[in-house]
Amino acid sequence: MLITLCIVLFLDGLDVSMIGVALPSIGSELGLETSTLQWLVSGYVLGYGGLLLLGGRTADLLGRRKVFLIALAVFAVASLAGGLVSSGPLLILTRFIKGLAAAFTAPTGLSIITTTFAEGPARNKALSIYTVFGAGGYSMGLLFGGLMTGFGWRWTFLLPVPIALAALVAAFYLVPKDKPADEGGHDLFGALLSTAGMLLLVYTVVSAPEAGWLSARTVLSFLAAVALFAGFVAVEKRVRYPLVRLGILRKPTLWRASLAIIAVAGSFFSWQFITTLYLQDTLGWTPLHLSLALLPVGILVVSSAFVSDKLVDRFGTGPIIAVTLTVMAIGYLMYLRLDTAPGYLTVLLPAILLIGIGWVGFPAINIQATSGIDDDEQGLAAGVLQTAMQVGAAIVLAVTTAIISSGAVHGPDADPAAVLDNYLPGLQFAAGVAIVGALVALTVYLPGTRARLAAQQESKNLEVELVS
Repeated sequence: MLITLCIVLFLDGLDVSMIGVALPSIGSELGLETSTLQWLVSGYVLGYGGLLLLGGRTADLLGRRKVFLIALAVFAVASLAGGLVSSGPLLILTRFIKGLAAAFTAPTGLSIITTTFAEGPARNKALSIYTVFGAGGYSMGLLFGGLMTGFGWRWTFLLPVPIALAALVAAFYLVPKDKPADEGGHDLFGALLSTAGMLLLVYTVVSAPEAGWLSARTVLSFLAAVALFAGFVAVEKRVRYPLVRLGILRKPTLWRASLAIIAVAGSFFSWQFITTLYLQDTLGWTPLHLSLALLPVGILVVSSAFVSDKLVDRFGTGPIIAVTLTVMAIGYLMYLRLDTAPGYLTVLLPAILLIGIGWVGFPAINIQATSGIDDDEQGLAAGVLQTAMQVGAAIVLAVTTAIISSGAVHGPDADPAAVLDNYLPGLQFAAGVAIVGALVALTVYLPGTRARLAAQQESKNLEVELVS
């Protein structure tokens, strides 16, 4: 069962990164403008980030196995359609549907694991393997994207189809049947408000660089999203069976993990976006060359599966998150030495390895977010964490795009030094996001914070003893 769930999460990560490598080929064959190509990425983020919260809670209420199987089948069909269509709008639609499906499979798979494995070493090991597959899928997608694009960009859409179908058959037999909640699921209005709010927020963020952050459209969209969320909170406080129990958002472990995952994913996606543009478009690297250059990140992530659970058992989640985020931030600072003729062994590889270590803490973040959460809210906690990752990363990437969107001319004919000067503030911003994340993770070790957390843990231990 765990292997099956890991494969599905691997596909989610693989799909996101493969499309990035194939974008130039898609644009050339279908005659799509850069603004349209952006929506092949943003469309996926829109469906994924917009429905994650609903996806996690739906699994808790309607049954995790049922939701997982339906969403995986939709993912496979949308992948097949994406490989067959020859229209830009239809291609974007398939990407949105795949993101929507992933919004249900990702938190559902995580909640299946956390409700199947008991909290402690067994769950830590399972979550370590599971989350490493997700991060590894994203990293390995760079390599597969370069290879598949060599045969034709459609293979980046078709490759996941047989794997998803095989996983669907395996999940049908291996994922245990569960019963939906006896009560709940009546908060239809809250579901509509939360979904509309998340979709509008993600759409506003990913379209803001093109429309302008201070444009009337962007400002009004942000105000409308705030109004939808305010209405959602008001509904959740009054409805008998809320879609989201607002008290779960006060869990220190959950919001700390959410901030950490925003720092890791947001900084990495921004760094990778700029690196891809500069090395491939400006310096003329081939997709395969770029994929192989970034491969050490994937190797580090996959290798961490063998040690991450042991590290969590020994040191706890907090120290691992703080150390890996700090090392990641140092890697970004080292990467600022980038020049117009970067040596791979002397400039790129050392920074890439340190940045990759940041993803080693990814399993610890997931373990921290779901620890101490009741079984009937595991899907909700997973949805909150994944939503923080997707929406937070989208915001960071949108800000990065806005920072580098003006200035030097992009492309192979542009002066590499001028392009690098234009990209440098974006790289500095990505480094700043990682530094802020590391500082937040390190605040837990301040004397006052440690004493407060120790008191909370002692109170929790006493409560467990009394229940026993």
